[in-house]
Amino acid sequence: MPILLFLIDTSASMNQRTDLGTSYLDIAKGAVELFLKLRARDPASRGDRYMLVTYDEPPYCIKAGWKENHATFMSELKNLQASGLTTLGQALRSSFDLLNLNRLISGIDNYGQGRNPFFLEPSILITITDGNKLTSTAGVQEELHLPLNSPLPGSELTKEPFRWDQRLFALVLRLPGLASMEPEQVGSVPTDESAITQMCEVTGGRSYCVRTQRMLNQCLESLVQKIQSGVVINFEKTGPDPVPVGEDGLMDSARPSNSFAAQPWHSCHKLIYVRPNSKTGVPVGHWPIPESFWPDQNLPSLPPRTSHPVVRFSCVDCEPMVIDKLPFDKYELEPSPLTQYILERKSPHTCWQVFVTSSGKYNELGYPFGYLKASTTLTCVNLFVMPYNYPVLLPLLDDLFKVHKLKANLKWRQAFDSYLKTLPPYYLLPLKKALRMMGAPNLISDNLDCGLSYSVISYLKKLSQQTKLESERILASVGKKPPQEIGIRVKNHSGVGVSLTHSKNFRKLLKEIIGESAPRLTELNTKEFAGFQLGLLNKDLKPQTYRNAYDIPRRGLLDQLTRMRSNLLKTHKFIVGQDEDSLHSVPVAQMGNYQEYLKTLASPLREIDPDQPKRLHTFGNPFKQDKKGMMIDEADEFVAGPQNKVKRPGEASSPLSSKRRRNVTVIPEVHEEKMENGQLTPDGFLSKPAPPELMNTAGDGIPHNQLDSLSDDFACLRKDGLIHKPGTNAILGGSKSGSVSVEDRKVSGTSALGTVANALQITPAMAQGINADIKHQLMKEVRKFGRKYERIFILLEEVQGPLAVKKQFVEFTIKEASRFKRRVLIQYLEKVLEKIDSHHHLNNVNHINSRSSC
Repeated sequence: MPILLFLIDTSASMNQRTDLGTSYLDIAKGAVELFLKLRARDPASRGDRYMLVTYDEPPYCIKAGWKENHATFMSELKNLQASGLTTLGQALRSSFDLLNLNRLISGIDNYGQGRNPFFLEPSILITITDGNKLTSTAGVQEELHLPLNSPLPGSELTKEPFRWDQRLFALVLRLPGLASMEPEQVGSVPTDESAITQMCEVTGGRSYCVRTQRMLNQCLESLVQKIQSGVVINFEKTGPDPVPVGEDGLMDSARPSNSFAAQPWHSCHKLIYVRPNSKTGVPVGHWPIPESFWPDQNLPSLPPRTSHPVVRFSCVDCEPMVIDKLPFDKYELEPSPLTQYILERKSPHTCWQVFVTSSGKYNELGYPFGYLKASTTLTCVNLFVMPYNYPVLLPLLDDLFKVHKLKANLKWRQAFDSYLKTLPPYYLLPLKKALRMMGAPNLISDNLDCGLSYSVISYLKKLSQQTKLESERILASVGKKPPQEIGIRVKNHSGVGVSLTHSKNFRKLLKEIIGESAPRLTELNTKEFAGFQLGLLNKDLKPQTYRNAYDIPRRGLLDQLTRMRSNLLKTHKFIVGQDEDSLHSVPVAQMGNYQEYLKTLASPLREIDPDQPKRLHTFGNPFKQDKKGMMIDEADEFVAGPQNKVKRPGEASSPLSSKRRRNVTVIPEVHEEKMENGQLTPDGFLSKPAPPELMNTAGDGIPHNQLDSLSDDFACLRKDGLIHKPGTNAILGGSKSGSVSVEDRKVSGTSALGTVANALQITPAMAQGINADIKHQLMKEVRKFGRKYERIFILLEEVQGPLAVKKQFVEFTIKEASRFKRRVLIQYLEKVLEKIDSHHHLNNVNHINSRSSC
């Protein structure tokens, strides 16, 4: 979750105007809004956290911190005013303290236990200033100085106020007050020459000298690209330079090498990218970067560490080592002179080992903990972080698995114990986990020692508790305005020795002005306060709710009365004082607040194969959807033809598909049917809507008595496919079906009370088409949410064919219901299936008896 902190210069010099008439402060506000719009293009921006800090005195300089939402951020941004001094140093210190507020509580810095690159809070600090002289109450300052004293506990554990995952970028506004006649220069934006530039470079960022609006937009687009998850590391060369490489990639010892001349790649201050895990979205790692000291039980306190670890690399070519199942961490380096030099050597099969000075106990340089290696495609350089002193550990583990078959002998055990003595204590736990992942036996004792003394551990716990208290104090002051030190002295003209502030009416007046009580103008005695003029309320302003009934305009009395009645009778489902109309009323200033809405959405699903690059549209309509990626059920494929054609206006909502219409013989005597609620009247070939008795208000589906009646319909099937209704002499076509004319779009069919002479004789081809459409409709009905199942049983009644076909359709519906976990529907269908089986068995018995009697 990236943190974006904006430090806005609110000194009086930001009131200066540009050639367009806008002030620097207005340009800064617009730049922040444009940055947020550019950032919103990235789906990863949904997890961004925005903070706002100004040049006010701490802690009132924090306008939006850890707890404030995006709406508060935008509101505070719009209300900024330029006044005061250019206290850049104090504002930067307050900004870094705000970012470091919870680090000691969460243990993300892991003091004394190694530096974990995968424990990070990537933060981008963007300051917008005019680059003028730094001023304070002591005078004008030529250099930028950050206060050394910080109210945050534990700040003495790090030498610098920032951390290795925090970078500073500065937009220095140099826009002229008069329009320039010279043509605008096109190209990269240069760095500024102000005092903040060096501070930006120390943190791993940079400054931008902005002279035009176009350059400002270019800088904002560049800053959006700078939002990367990673940490800054100092890479420094140790030892001699490598042997030069020729153009063919082979060593060329004849070429001279300037080992003593300083080269840009000898020392680089760059970022390593820490990619989040594709499944969890959180960076995952195994091995830390070692500390620059050896932890000892005799250390009374921890030595302060630098913000950026100094990693030294040796230019001696080594073979990259790795064994099966042993985890390692891989980090890509930001492009720099060092990466360019390594790639130009074109040696992807060799590596340079990396060290941290004083990390070992018996070696000043320390033992290697990883290596730098170019990728096989020579596109980037990666830092591989391995176990500490891996050249000794990896051969031991290889022998354990391949030679000793996980049964270590005495000699191997002694060699492994000697290796453990060179290992810093904070490496024991990750090594123990790695061996467990590899399936090796327990080679390390369970009683692990972190290497820190009891006093150091107690001190860290005490700092964590103090940080919690300080964090609560700072967060409680966010958004509050600084107290006004300069007041107006009022002289009493009443001639009485009692002070004006002790007057009852004056205190009452003050309460009414600040809004603690309703103002009553009739009770005020203006003669008692000679020289004072009472400010009347602005009639154009919207009156506050429930203050004075006479403030409500006449046209709004009925609406206000409705709201009051709703609040009094508690007939609403909203909070007190809020009705349905006001719930959906959003102020214009908050209509663009899309960030809060994004936070409520569910996280998007990960890609099936995140390693495979996405293929973008390069031709044609970029908004065209890929129909192959849409979800299709394998059972839908048997329905071919214009099945999914858009229905024309006025066409009956029939279960018959267009494919089925092509196979139906058109009856000469066609009569029109009227539609009722989207279905045909009972005289048509569609049945009536399900009666209310079929619907259970509790959502339990169909009652058992209705279910039995539906089941009886299946049991009353003849061999010829016609339905015989019990209790009547009518013989119906299996689906009460008729025909539909494609041209006239008229529906015809037989009546439910019709006779055999008027019944429609359905051919096998027609029955096959009807059943195919019914099967398609059944799949749609099963997929629907809820427990309204009467439509499913109506469709099952319309299945054409013998009893075996009916049974197949019921079994198919049970299979579909099990796919979507419709347990209640499955129970009903199983009862129907039992009745069909029992009826089929009864028919077989009767048939056998009839044959035996013959």
